[in-house]
Amino acid sequence: MSGLKSESNFEKLLAANQFVVTGELGPPKSADSTVIREKAGYLKGRVDAVNITDNQTAIVRMSSIAAGTIALQEGVEPVIQITCRDRNRIAIQSDVLGAYAIGLRNILCLTGDHQTFGNHPTSKNVYDMDSIQLVRMLKDMRDEKRFACGDEIRNGKNAPIVEPRIFIGAAANPFADPFEFRVIRLAKKIAAGADFIQTQCVYDMARFKEWMKQARNKGLHEKVKILAGVTPFKSVGMAKYMRDKVAGISVPDYYIERLSAAEDKAAEGINICVEQIKELREIEGVAGVHLMAIEWERRVPEIVERAGLLPRPSVK
Repeated sequence: MSGLKSESNFEKLLAANQFVVTGELGPPKSADSTVIREKAGYLKGRVDAVNITDNQTAIVRMSSIAAGTIALQEGVEPVIQITCRDRNRIAIQSDVLGAYAIGLRNILCLTGDHQTFGNHPTSKNVYDMDSIQLVRMLKDMRDEKRFACGDEIRNGKNAPIVEPRIFIGAAANPFADPFEFRVIRLAKKIAAGADFIQTQCVYDMARFKEWMKQARNKGLHEKVKILAGVTPFKSVGMAKYMRDKVAGISVPDYYIERLSAAEDKAAEGINICVEQIKELREIEGVAGVHLMAIEWERRVPEIVERAGLLPRPSVK
């Protein structure tokens, strides 16, 4: 397979036009590596790659690079998340070199949750750049073989250039306002160099389909691989919280009513998730799903099996 940027299995599957499934693994709030190994056990063989979150919700956790290395040891290919909140461009570029050197090939670029939402609300944020600038910087490191300052990625004048060959991702939210700017922002991330896109959780299918239609009208689905985000509801309370408290998520009331009427709320949440995945597979331009089973990794095998996504494909 020629023309690959990183040689990661995740990239190879997308290049082969396989319907890809990525998962998510939140590192522990401690130095306990067994948490990662246990979660990886649920995900191995059920998803093609796993996002390792970077201090999500601005709460201190094991670093994404360290946790991703442990996941890789467990046979799970990681997608390392890097946020702009905590590090300037010097630290980020240093982390990218280190991540590549230890075998990590996929990176998702994010702005990051504001620190006031986390457990160190008075900490100083960085935001040296935004997520679009971060995508461009990583693309230039890979393709131009230069750091953000313009220096070549080499140890000395006569040393060889050794650039990080990485697969670069970005996030998209089809549900934030104003809606008419959502596809414009997607186009900017693609122009900056994003190779793949993972979206916010899709519950409002009508709005997502309209967003995809606008993306197709601009030919964006042919320039980037789009993975639709899905998150199973564990309870009515979770559904209401996501509807009322989480910015940028649209949860139609009929899901609340359906969960409320169900005898087994968790089982109904899984039913809804499976139905969503099957519907997303039929939308032109959707290259896969990003399954975010928040602290519910043990249900991932059931979800992907019922959605008809097993066994996972392999490529050379």
